[in-house]
Amino acid sequence: MFLLSVSKSSLTALTLGAIGVVYGDIGTSVLYAMKVVFESGYVAYTADNVMGILSIFFWTLTVIVSLKYVVLVLRADNNGEGGLVAMLALASMAVKESPRLRRVLLVVGIFGTCLFYGDGVITPAISVLGAVEGLEVISPTFKKLVVPLTLLILFCLFAVQKRGTAGIGKFFGPITLVWFAVIAILGVVHIATNPAILWALSPFYALKFIWAQPVTTFIILGAVVLCVTGGEALYADMGHFGKKPIRLAWFSVVMPALTLNYFGQGALLLDTPDAVKNPFFLMAPDWALVPLVILATMAAVIASQALISGAFSVTKQVIQLGYLPRLQILHTSVKETGQIYLPLVNWGLFAMIVLAVVLFKSSNDLAAAYGIAVCTDMLITTILTFFVIRYGWKYPLALCIGATGFFFLVDLAFWGSNLMKLLAGGWFPLAIGGLIFTLMMTWKDGRRLLNTTLKADAIDLNGFLEAVFVSPPVRVEGTAVFLTAETGTVPNALLHNLKHNKVLHENNIFVTVRNHEVPWIGLDKRVEVESLGHHCWQVLINYGFKNDPDLPTALQQLKGRGCELEHMTTSYFLSRDSVIPTIGGGMAQWREKLFAQMHHNASAAADFLKLPNNAVVELGSKIEI
Repeated sequence: MFLLSVSKSSLTALTLGAIGVVYGDIGTSVLYAMKVVFESGYVAYTADNVMGILSIFFWTLTVIVSLKYVVLVLRADNNGEGGLVAMLALASMAVKESPRLRRVLLVVGIFGTCLFYGDGVITPAISVLGAVEGLEVISPTFKKLVVPLTLLILFCLFAVQKRGTAGIGKFFGPITLVWFAVIAILGVVHIATNPAILWALSPFYALKFIWAQPVTTFIILGAVVLCVTGGEALYADMGHFGKKPIRLAWFSVVMPALTLNYFGQGALLLDTPDAVKNPFFLMAPDWALVPLVILATMAAVIASQALISGAFSVTKQVIQLGYLPRLQILHTSVKETGQIYLPLVNWGLFAMIVLAVVLFKSSNDLAAAYGIAVCTDMLITTILTFFVIRYGWKYPLALCIGATGFFFLVDLAFWGSNLMKLLAGGWFPLAIGGLIFTLMMTWKDGRRLLNTTLKADAIDLNGFLEAVFVSPPVRVEGTAVFLTAETGTVPNALLHNLKHNKVLHENNIFVTVRNHEVPWIGLDKRVEVESLGHHCWQVLINYGFKNDPDLPTALQQLKGRGCELEHMTTSYFLSRDSVIPTIGGGMAQWREKLFAQMHHNASAAADFLKLPNNAVVELGSKIEI
């Protein structure tokens, strides 16, 4: 009985946390989605059109979020982890016997990951702008304060990131739960004045609208997609909360609250057509406007926080998969390893968000920029899901096509509609994604060329050691740990050490760190060790893309295997290579120069691997690519 109550308590806490973190983004879409559709100029204001749009909203939420993500995609977990990076790893492993297809999927998946950053710029901007615009409903004189106040709120949000979310994270769930309760109550009040609006729950009204106005339907899908913004988040955050809490939160709280609010906005529009200028805030009585603006702003900040934290997490995963150079990563919690802060990502996002707010100035105009990145990610997720269930789970082809084909057509329709917004603002997140994609692919290709060069010049470690110990140099006390990119090769740091210092330590450990396309690798598979004789060992350390690299801690597992490390007598030797671009190399000249600059500015391996600063020796060399 005690265990049962603990389980229920844990499920409740996780569900509350999921409401705060996972659904903050989609929860704030009620601020602007309906307004954008009717202010687009494509939908004539009639009772039939209001019913049709409401029905399309409801069935969009049902098909894309409830069926695609909650029912199907959540099943595709990578050792309990979700998100596009985890899905990409699953898909690439599923087709590993087809290298060409695997390379294509990796490029497509990485591009989708890059678009996440475009989404990470637009979401905080449109959410906070949409909330602060409630001031215009209170008084038109506040209009000139909307952009400055939005920028001030966003600056404060990014400024506190370095302190971590542990302190304020516990309030996310309760505040967002209050938000969903309030928007549901606002909806119920207006539905009660016109209960006939609930007939729009029937797909008949959506199909009737589509049949009567197919061209208009296609055009407005670019605005309708705003109601499912944040749908990807419930999959990305699966590792934090688990499938059951996410599903429970959606069906018991989020979906009902969103539906009630949208239908309440519809009822208001039927009674008061002028409310179309801001139907959400005009649902509230005058006395509740100020508290509602404050609550909406808090909900928008929470939605933005979840996306910013997601950007930190995704960046760390991409670094460990080898698509970005090492960046400075600060841990903001001694208890939660997942709570990290990347200064460069934080302020880079903020700079882009400021540009977006200043450039577009209103949530309506930002809506033109929003959608194309989200829809492209949704389309990529559907494609990767097909390869996972077909080649990973070995389901019959007909079933796989049936399970993903329908969602592919739906995603394709939304994606095609959003392409029409390309010149109106859709180019903005695509430009951000394209820039990051260029950086990622340049780093990946540059690392491949660098490793090829290193392999070509590499010396076999076993043969080298045999030659050295024919007439061994002076051996000094202590342990030397040499990092090498490939097992079985002589690290440059060892060559430089012998050339300049003419000594060899009593114990020598040659370490290769290998990152794998799985989220987690347990301690039982973390360290592989092979004795090379003469008190030398080859060590392979394995990490998943969500593991937290810590080399000294990992090497403690060598105890009892014939190799003991003493903290005070261990030195870490690293090769600090300088990359020299050459004409006619493996990449375009500008890409080689870009790679060389990225390589130069990469965070030190010592910091990334948590090596003690007073025990690190870096020996440099120049390498042409």
